[in-house]
Amino acid sequence: MKKTIVFLLIHVLAGQLFAQPSPLLWYNQPAAKWEPHALPIGNGRMGAMLMGGVGKDVIQFNEQSLWSGDNNWDGAYETGDRGFGAYRNFGEIVIQFADSGSVTNYSRSLDLIDAVHRTSFSTASGKYHREAFASNPDQVMVFRYVAQHGGKLTGKINLLSAQGAKAVAAGNSMWFDGIMPNQLKYAAKLYVAHEGGMVTANNEQLQFANCQSITVYVNARTNYKPDYNAGWRGEDPLPVLEKELTAAAKKGYKPLLAAHNKDFRRLSAAAAIDIGRTVDSLLTLPIDVRLQQYAAGGSDPDLEEILFQYGRYLLISCSRPGGLPANLQGLWNNSNNPPWASDYHNNINIQMNYWLAEPTNLSECHVPLVDYIVAQAEPCRIATRKAFGANTRGWTARTSQSIFGGNGWEWNIPASAWYAQHVFEHWAFTQDSVYLRTTAYPVLKEICNYWEDHLKQLPDGSLVVPNGWSPEHGPREDGVMHDQQLVWDLFQNYLDAAKALKTDADYQQKVAAMQQRLAPNKIGKWGQLQEWQTDRDDPDDQHRHTSHLFAVYPGRQISTTQTPELANAAIISLRSRSGNYGKNADKPFTVESTVGDSRRSWSWPWRCALWARLGQGEKAGIMIRGLLTYNVLPNLFTNHPPFQLDGNFGITGAMAEMLLQSHAGEIELLPAVPAAWKTSGSFKGFRARGGFTVDCSWKDGKVIDYKITSKVPQTLRLRVNGEVKEVVSVKE
Repeated sequence: MKKTIVFLLIHVLAGQLFAQPSPLLWYNQPAAKWEPHALPIGNGRMGAMLMGGVGKDVIQFNEQSLWSGDNNWDGAYETGDRGFGAYRNFGEIVIQFADSGSVTNYSRSLDLIDAVHRTSFSTASGKYHREAFASNPDQVMVFRYVAQHGGKLTGKINLLSAQGAKAVAAGNSMWFDGIMPNQLKYAAKLYVAHEGGMVTANNEQLQFANCQSITVYVNARTNYKPDYNAGWRGEDPLPVLEKELTAAAKKGYKPLLAAHNKDFRRLSAAAAIDIGRTVDSLLTLPIDVRLQQYAAGGSDPDLEEILFQYGRYLLISCSRPGGLPANLQGLWNNSNNPPWASDYHNNINIQMNYWLAEPTNLSECHVPLVDYIVAQAEPCRIATRKAFGANTRGWTARTSQSIFGGNGWEWNIPASAWYAQHVFEHWAFTQDSVYLRTTAYPVLKEICNYWEDHLKQLPDGSLVVPNGWSPEHGPREDGVMHDQQLVWDLFQNYLDAAKALKTDADYQQKVAAMQQRLAPNKIGKWGQLQEWQTDRDDPDDQHRHTSHLFAVYPGRQISTTQTPELANAAIISLRSRSGNYGKNADKPFTVESTVGDSRRSWSWPWRCALWARLGQGEKAGIMIRGLLTYNVLPNLFTNHPPFQLDGNFGITGAMAEMLLQSHAGEIELLPAVPAAWKTSGSFKGFRARGGFTVDCSWKDGKVIDYKITSKVPQTLRLRVNGEVKEVVSVKE
């Protein structure tokens, strides 16, 4: 292999990337319904869905810790105020305006880089402009309404609790506070600043008259604390949020907006892709119209780029250090009884939420998931000992989890092993040795302890996971491949972590020996990767789950370079699940060929990532088209149905996997690029395992420029344009 030093004229690549306009969702009419049409803002902890109404503007808002349910529940899956509980709707802000004349030139938009929602329109009395954002630095949401060209703002504001609390209005403020049946305290408050006119409190609402502008500052909190030993309760919410609200209002709108833009752009602009050019006539159309034309078979690479960036926008908006991780709906929920409790499903959903975090340069947004895993460990230990014996070491979890240590529905026996992958991956990408030693390694070792005690030995000496299932597909039995692969992955991650720390040599030997004895992957009678120990896979099975392909993605046990026979078997299995095998073997592989149960918001992204890992760029591209065609709403929320955001997060991670891979001991550029992307393109700011940042540009499917940087120069193995070589990264 040839050793070279990588150089790049970075300004050329950067100019190519940033010549594009900021990715934007825009529409020429207000939202008619919350789920398919409203647009989200969020500061990690608190968020809102914006309807963009004219005479009546409804702002539905959430705070990520407003949950019902008892603490430490490990019984049957249920929702409501008892038992497992559910994520809850915090409330609404309803602003009604006196000017109800006919509207022209209406537009509402969401900038995915600056994270500002804008609405503008005209009436006979003047022009009106609105801006809204959720600030992480100042921990408030801000809604600004401005009248121009002779217009004035007159109307009223109501603050409504979805949990039964009664609002109080005084001066320029409104607030409510209350206590849930589970003794969780909650509170919300808004303050209105204005230019011109006046604001008064009247009959539990605020009224404003003849104002040039009004700016509404909002904060909401609970007394939730992510600490089992503290009973999951901390400070009273109202004094905390009032202090934040007062400080933000004192700063004023422009400084808050500037700080918000700087903070959000630091993350949102850290990575970008350019995969082609959309014709100008399409760029002038609103997103919902473009989505319809794309679903009808049209080409719109800019829409695919927006979908990529939207996943990053949503994760930044609902997952920040110090807060809870993204749930099934991110943090946006308008129901007190949401589907699946809007909880944390650990048989793929919460994991898929974070597939994009490390590869697309949002490592800090991964931290809430790691913190959640650590916080939930003690109640999971208790539930595990209750289910599997008082002397059980380590822990695992049921499929559904709450924020109070609740474990509901079926036991997902390898759940903790899948969690451990995320704990490890955060180190693999960041190379943060302090984090590895103090956080990741203890988690990995403890979960290995569980499997050391829990694996079952067969007569031939091999080890299997007992009483497992291939999630939602098949009976409970020993040695399900999904479970075997997850435990193999856990053991490999532990071994890599222990070697990096140069610790626990004896335990490394024990774990390595257990990994060697795990019952291996098998190739079945029709060439498929078996899902169970028994060769009973159906070639016409189109089940939505592809659980036995974990070893391909997001695992790393199977790859085209290191285990080509198993990779070929995985391709056959994936073709089968996609309706392209068995009785349909001669059918062309198209969006339409994937039907029925396989069309789910999270199925397309997982299959996209699988095809990418298997080097099948065309099929990966078809998965993107399938998601946008069948399971995306007009506001680009992915729809199971109902809507859940793992598809939005997952497709961003899968698209990154098409452009850059680093799981198989090397960095590979453009491993799975479909023909539609090959003409020319680039990506910037992608991350690779080992602590690398990668920029790349290509033409006619061939890389023409790349740059690989790291904190200190490192030698790495690079696969590019069919050649494998050693290169040295550039110091950041």
